[in-house]
Amino acid sequence: MKLILSPVFAKAWQTADPFAKVWELEGDVYREVKTRKTFRFEFEQKSYFAKIHLGVGWREIIKNLLTLRKPIVSAANEWHAISKLNELGIDTMTAVGFGERGRNPARIQSFILTEDLVDTVSLEHYCAEWPDNPPSFAFKIRLNAKLAQVSRQLHEAGVCHRDYYLCHFHLNTTELESVKVSLIDLHRALIKNSLSRRWIIKDIGGLYFSAMNIGLTQRDLYRFMKIYSGKSLKDCLTTQQSFWRAVEKKALKLYNKT
Repeated sequence: MKLILSPVFAKAWQTADPFAKVWELEGDVYREVKTRKTFRFEFEQKSYFAKIHLGVGWREIIKNLLTLRKPIVSAANEWHAISKLNELGIDTMTAVGFGERGRNPARIQSFILTEDLVDTVSLEHYCAEWPDNPPSFAFKIRLNAKLAQVSRQLHEAGVCHRDYYLCHFHLNTTELESVKVSLIDLHRALIKNSLSRRWIIKDIGGLYFSAMNIGLTQRDLYRFMKIYSGKSLKDCLTTQQSFWRAVEKKALKLYNKT
């Protein structure tokens, strides 16, 4: 069994089974499927999020292995991903608890607790009205640059989010000048020594897809490309042409699918 708790939870649950205490928690459910539940709860006058994993089953594990994907069998993957982003200095969730028990990979029970990101809004919601009510030019430039920088930093460090959409970036509404955005939902994040081209295309294509309806101009896309690649626009459109065409193809495929 593995167990890590912040002082607040460790003190409150010192004479109890932490797993039982987490299972008893109640709050606003954000997502619930057969083997996983995500919800927001209050604890000692502060809000948190909990993700509970109840074992994925052998069928899911075998399905992933047959498609050459690493099965995600517990909350440990998100715990390690949050730690990695902290090392990189990328804003994300603050983890305050993690537990895992069981040896059978199909039946591992686990949980992760994180602080609620108060005073934030997802970029999906924040940017939804941009076509009719565009932001200031200066703010759009700063936000575009921020996303390009974070994306480049992630991929250079061997991290692929795998669900890399605007909805998983939360903008702090009290720090708009500094454009503080936190990357969330790291449940499926992949961490390697270096990423293959297909994983990078998956992330950037997903981000582009999620931003297709917010009124971006061609110049906005060019600015992102230059900052992300660290190259001139000429290089992006010549030596990196096949990469950016693959990103566009991935984005269009997602767009047409949804």
